[in-house]
Amino acid sequence: MNMKASFDDSVELAIIGAGPAGLAAAITAGELGVKATVFDEGSGPGGQIYRAIEDTGNRPERLALLGEDYAKGGDQVQRFRASGCRYLPGHGVFDIAPDGGLGVNGPDGARWIAARRVIIAPGAMERPVPLPGWTLPGVMGAGAAQTLLKSSGLVPSTPVVLAGSGPLVVLIARQLLAAGARIAAVLDTTPRANFMNAAPLLPSAYVAGNDLRKGLRWLREVKRSGTAWHKGVSRIRIEGDEAVEAISFSAGGRSQRIACRLVLLHEGVIPNVQLSMAAGIEHDFDDTQWCWRPRADAFGRTGVEPILVAGDGAGIGGADLAADAGHLAALAVAADLGRLAAGDLETRSRPILARMRAGRRVRRFLDCLYRPHQEVLAPPDDETMVCRCEEVTAGELRRVAAMGCPGPNQAKAFTRCGMGPCQGRMCGLTAAAVLASAGGRSMAEVGHLRIRPPVKPITVGELAGLAGVGEPPAGAPPMPTGPKDEEDA
Repeated sequence: MNMKASFDDSVELAIIGAGPAGLAAAITAGELGVKATVFDEGSGPGGQIYRAIEDTGNRPERLALLGEDYAKGGDQVQRFRASGCRYLPGHGVFDIAPDGGLGVNGPDGARWIAARRVIIAPGAMERPVPLPGWTLPGVMGAGAAQTLLKSSGLVPSTPVVLAGSGPLVVLIARQLLAAGARIAAVLDTTPRANFMNAAPLLPSAYVAGNDLRKGLRWLREVKRSGTAWHKGVSRIRIEGDEAVEAISFSAGGRSQRIACRLVLLHEGVIPNVQLSMAAGIEHDFDDTQWCWRPRADAFGRTGVEPILVAGDGAGIGGADLAADAGHLAALAVAADLGRLAAGDLETRSRPILARMRAGRRVRRFLDCLYRPHQEVLAPPDDETMVCRCEEVTAGELRRVAAMGCPGPNQAKAFTRCGMGPCQGRMCGLTAAAVLASAGGRSMAEVGHLRIRPPVKPITVGELAGLAGVGEPPAGAPPMPTGPKDEEDA
């Protein structure tokens, strides 16, 4: 039986995501006469970085507490609205074919879209932080708390323990304090060795721009607030029976315990690569950022010709670098479609590429400084839950590794790890790290979970609305089944 798909629409350029990269790509495309359609899962433009930025017009106090970096998203969104692009909020992409065919699900149901060019700009996702007790009610990702603050102005009513590492820890601590939240403690898990490893990169990063100096200022503000800041934290364990009751940890050579009801975890962000993997784009493992990233050139062009990648979904760089990458990707599309001469492409891209080189000097320093420690990447406690959907522990993965299981795709057959509703988003990287550590192999050798459509949940009814029995019409991509090989057995 073949699924019969029909194109309800065709577009010149499809942009997936309306964060900094997607906004910038749409703006540049509009300037160059490329007709862009932006598919956005959110209810309004901005992505996670500028979430709900259009709702702050009558809430100046929220704009003030979230800071100038958030506020500048307002100008980006205004330019985006004026770009002439077709913007479709509430539309998720559940499938992508190498020829640019997209499966899109929105308020009016699912349909196939034909696109001459596609820019994937899905942004980043928080790195999962599997540790004892992380599945208890009362534990959240720090990014989730920031989302609630941006979208609804919600502030925790109980003292918060913020545990983890990375620039976002400092930013969220500062924002929560400005919003009136009480922070019981910050547990900084940055390994001490990272400071020595990152030191040679500091001078170049410090002169490259204002970002590093701004972060140091934020850190001083948080510490001046009287917030307890514990450095060199390890062996975190969240305690409780039905919900969080306390958090215990080791710091300064001694064990400590803090009673609390809310813990926010954060160990950096990683590219959201579900769609780029589903499209068949080659991915490389980044040992510094400890994540997979799509293989692409400076303009975001990939080995799959109609598809480009941009922003944090192609490698973590932050909002400014993401926007620059979006501009470059749109310039490349315009050149590919004959709207921009080769000489003009070089002229317009030169200052952007120079700006990005400076920004990456800061990024290299941050990546080295905040590289997660091994107990975050591959939890040492066998009882720690790795796959929350299927309740698979680190110990179970080590046991199948000892049986000869070579990678996460084969581990599915043994444990169902990665087969739940999140489709491996929350466990795939950790499962591979546990298997790699247990087998004494690199992450590149172990590999990653294969992504099979639908990439996003879709109901049988929604599928039935776009599919039937028979051959697909000419040019329409059938619902792919993903790669098949002997390793799946």
